[in-house]
Amino acid sequence: MQRKWLVLAVTSVAVFMSFLDATIVNIAFPSIRASFPSASLSDLSWVINAYNIVFASLLVPAGRLADRFGRKRVFLAGVLLFLAASTACGLAPSVPVLTVARAIQATGAAALVPTSLGLLLPEFSLGERATATALWGATGGIAAATGPALGGILIDAFDWRAVFFVNLFIGLPALIPARRLLREVREERAAPLPSPAGIALLVVAIGSLSVGIVDGGQWGWGSGRIVAAFVVAAVASVAFVVQSARSPRPLVELSLFRIRSFAVATLGAFIFALSFFALLLSNALFLTGVWHYSTIRAGIALTPGPLMATACSPIAGKLSDRFGQRLVAVPGGLLFALGTLLFATRIGASPHYASAFLPATLLTGAGVGFTFGGFASAAVAQLPRDRFSTGSGIFSMFRQLAAVIGIALLVALLDAGGSTVATFHHVWALMIAGGVGSAIAALGLGRVRARHVQSVDDLAVDTFEALAD
Repeated sequence: MQRKWLVLAVTSVAVFMSFLDATIVNIAFPSIRASFPSASLSDLSWVINAYNIVFASLLVPAGRLADRFGRKRVFLAGVLLFLAASTACGLAPSVPVLTVARAIQATGAAALVPTSLGLLLPEFSLGERATATALWGATGGIAAATGPALGGILIDAFDWRAVFFVNLFIGLPALIPARRLLREVREERAAPLPSPAGIALLVVAIGSLSVGIVDGGQWGWGSGRIVAAFVVAAVASVAFVVQSARSPRPLVELSLFRIRSFAVATLGAFIFALSFFALLLSNALFLTGVWHYSTIRAGIALTPGPLMATACSPIAGKLSDRFGQRLVAVPGGLLFALGTLLFATRIGASPHYASAFLPATLLTGAGVGFTFGGFASAAVAQLPRDRFSTGSGIFSMFRQLAAVIGIALLVALLDAGGSTVATFHHVWALMIAGGVGSAIAALGLGRVRARHVQSVDDLAVDTFEALAD
């Protein structure tokens, strides 16, 4: 086997592990909730949101560390930290301890995602990068496909703690070939490490926004605490943008958004992820809470959607290489919107899996594969070589920020309306906007051609080019 494919396999294992934890925790959520009956739904939501907030906030710093000090070094450190935190999650005696352990786990995951892509891209030629990126992204789809069924089996055989311990059996074998196979990559002209102020402002902005959305129903939307949370989020957001524009060491390099393909792909993925991540959790809660499926049955029922996403991702990559990402991402968003429309109109209180739930989840799965596949390859196609890890970190950061907001909105809607069929119908109807919005954004991609750009200083891309080539 050629070396580049071995590198793809090893780095994909790490991506698989980090994304597996998202879907496997979704299916474990009802079991975790049963283990801590005194905790509210909003309190438990922080088990997921703490992971997503820290993950999003540290993706770019991890990418910068990797570019400057070595992608292989940061990659291996991320694997070890992720595995140690996974063990702590499995042993957690309370919700606060579990939440903290999840935040540490997210720190390791943040090191894995940008470094894995930064190690992978130099191994492939320009003409193969969309395919390689799509295959790398498909690993996330495989994780999403495996997570529900594997989580259901583990919880049925043991309990929810097993979904964290399983990471040890995935990550440890990957360390052995990685140490020999991966080449150390450093960039002489890499961006400086970001200012801690930028990281702190982002955490405060997203954390405050999440508190306001999640706890608004419980505390009252007009209460002083909720109003204060939204005010703090707004002020911190503005301060973050100003700091990014003025700081010599910004967390988000605004100059990268001069690359149209990167800017449009990041925006489209953000819009799409708002609905996608909320859908993952809402469907798990619906199957176990409304249709009263067992955990293992719900896991199996959720699997076809991610399997469809996995099957469509490499197709999306090949089509992107040949015809451009717009031709892939636009229909992907529309397929997702059609699937959520079926959820909102055809799913009722009585279980009708084959005739109602399955067609909807297959459509949304296909939409996920095409949309994320198209946007991911467009985002990295024209990045400067010395910004591979940083740029992919920014792209992933915005996707994870959308996950935080999407899940927070979902929890707020379920808290306000209860876990009833009508509430889920409203939730699914709102998710249609994510698919349609991402399709509209994808129209701005044009035909993205991969090209060599040695440094961010060499960028000469006009943001205001025509929307179509």
